Amino acid sequence: MRGTKWQRYGSFFVLGALLALLGASYPRVLEPSNITNVIGQSAVIGVCAVGMTFVILTAGIDLSVGSVVALAGAVGAWLNVHAGLPWPVAWGIAILAGASCGAVSGLLVQWGNVPPFMATLAMMAAARGLTLLLTEGYPISGTSEAFNAPGWESLFGFPVAGAIMLILVLGGWMLLRLTPFGTGVYAVGDNRETAHLAGIPTGRITVAVYAISGATAGLAGLLMVGRLWSAQPSIGMGLELDVIAAVVLGGTSLFGGLGTVQGTLTGVLIMGFLDNGLRLLEISSYLQQMVKGTVFVGAVILDMYFKGAYRKGRSRDL
Repeated sequence: MRGTKWQRYGSFFVLGALLALLGASYPRVLEPSNITNVIGQSAVIGVCAVGMTFVILTAGIDLSVGSVVALAGAVGAWLNVHAGLPWPVAWGIAILAGASCGAVSGLLVQWGNVPPFMATLAMMAAARGLTLLLTEGYPISGTSEAFNAPGWESLFGFPVAGAIMLILVLGGWMLLRLTPFGTGVYAVGDNRETAHLAGIPTGRITVAVYAISGATAGLAGLLMVGRLWSAQPSIGMGLELDVIAAVVLGGTSLFGGLGTVQGTLTGVLIMGFLDNGLRLLEISSYLQQMVKGTVFVGAVILDMYFKGAYRKGRSRDL
């Protein structure tokens, strides 16, 4: 199997091996009720990861998603509780707020020539500050049942949040594979200068991918508020690391140009089942963090190895 093929499909084998190992150690892991529970619990990371995949495919990074999750959740809850807006309107404005945060990061990257790391780091601080300003440091509770329903409700035994994640994955796949925009995203990540010379609007694509990341983070924030039945100003702290880890575990290269949304879904499930399995096996929480950190570092090392081989045109058989 060539290196690039391994990068595309390796996460599926890793997920299968992980399920086989966990199933042999603790059969309850493979019970349908536990599988749907893991999908529901992974929805917040999965929704954010869909948007993050677009950013990383352009060789960028978005460190602000955790803070944007908190800000969008607070905006939506405030509009629903204090302004009395119906939940669809509150949700729409909150997602728009998240997309606006992402668009500002994209403008800083594209036309401000600010490195993605610094631009989104600044947005991370700004969004967290706005959240604390809006909430005054206290949770916003009292959101309507309809507002919270997508975060915790199930239909026919399947979590609504998990269904939203799967719909987003399908939409992301269609956008990347079936539209000129998706072709442009891959081209920008593979070689920005060549893409520009080919007439691809690299600037608009860069701003768009950060806006998509912000919008998905906003949606994730609303799902998290629904799960908690309140907007907590501290939610989402450190979430960006889990999201980036899921995307990289799914085979998307940190160097851009390689990766898929369906691969990201497998990365999200790897993270979810790993966390679920370690808890069911009653592994120490300290050791759980070490295991997840080791898996992430391993994925990054493999990404560097395969991307180097790909660029040198010497894909290797495994």
